Amino acid sequence: MSRVRSLFPGAEQQIYLDSGVRGLISVPVRRAIDAYLDARMMGTGEKDELRLHAEGARTAFAALVHGDAADVALTKNVSEGLNLFAASIPWEPGDNVVLCPELEHPNNVFLWYNLRLLHDVEVRAIEPDGGRVPSEAMAAAIDERTRLVTLPHISFAPGFVTDIDPVAEAARCHGALVLLDAAQSVGAIDIDIENLGVDALAVATQKCLLAFYGFGFLWVRREVADDLHPRHVARYGVDLGDAHETAIGSGDLRFQAGAHRFDLGNFNYLGAAAAHASIELLRSIGMDRIEGHLRALAARLATGLAEIGLPVVGAADAPDRAHIVSVGESGGGRHDSADDPAMNDLYEELRRNGVRLSIRRGVLRMSLGIYNNDAEVDRVIQIARTWAESRGGP
Repeated sequence: MSRVRSLFPGAEQQIYLDSGVRGLISVPVRRAIDAYLDARMMGTGEKDELRLHAEGARTAFAALVHGDAADVALTKNVSEGLNLFAASIPWEPGDNVVLCPELEHPNNVFLWYNLRLLHDVEVRAIEPDGGRVPSEAMAAAIDERTRLVTLPHISFAPGFVTDIDPVAEAARCHGALVLLDAAQSVGAIDIDIENLGVDALAVATQKCLLAFYGFGFLWVRREVADDLHPRHVARYGVDLGDAHETAIGSGDLRFQAGAHRFDLGNFNYLGAAAAHASIELLRSIGMDRIEGHLRALAARLATGLAEIGLPVVGAADAPDRAHIVSVGESGGGRHDSADDPAMNDLYEELRRNGVRLSIRRGVLRMSLGIYNNDAEVDRVIQIARTWAESRGGP
């Protein structure tokens, strides 16, 4: 991975363990951005060329997750993807949605409570299980009135991979839909989306996809998408046949097939150009290779921190750990601080020594990227060890 690391100048300036907030961008992405800006500054290029950026990003993303571009809509972010899908479901009073709010990002919580206000939908909140999504408990909560189950593919804190199978199986038995927030997973682990067992997946490109805020994807299983009536409609989601994109037609709306019905107006073409370049870089490396690299680094980091005596969340060799290592008490604090003063102190010590990381829900969250290496992991462990020794113990 040394050649890959050389494509990320930001990795040379610090130990960057914060892809869970946003990943570093690479030299190829910067080139794509510069080329786009040069064309806009000089007033060259036509609208069709801009759309090539969007379609290139869509196609590259579909290939990355072993899917079909026809099943991918272009969005601004995860929140928009989740809301577009949720709004298209024909909710009835008494329907319920099952989720684990404590391990969800707030943007996969607020919309369900809003549906409770709008449609008298029951929100079934399931408690986490030791920092993990309680898959079996969520499956048990599904019944004949469950319209949807939503869960994170990898929780944003403390960062374990969710066991989707029990939830997906129970949902299928009861005719419920499964919606996945993949903000922390796509670009970090190899995904075969057709066999994942979910009906829809939303992701943005600023984290493990190593591009920008303001661009994302919504994948929807074909047979599900074709049965949904979008509540938000714009020209790119409407089938105009051979007519120009500004045509209005007779007033009889025909939606695009599959997930393309969720496309709205003009896309973030700069974000699309960046995402296209970044995803093609990931594909050239290979997601199986990337996942192996990140899991090995995370295991090395978790083991080293545990040996010092730090409260690593989950076993050091936990098989459901991907690229995120968390230290502290899960849920023991606010979004950006911990209840344990020692964890706040360790956070500051790491920051003083050039380590970029975050605190989320009371834990120090270290989220690795393809640009990290063993030497950096060992340096973080050494900083933590020196800090612990100076205190007479962690």
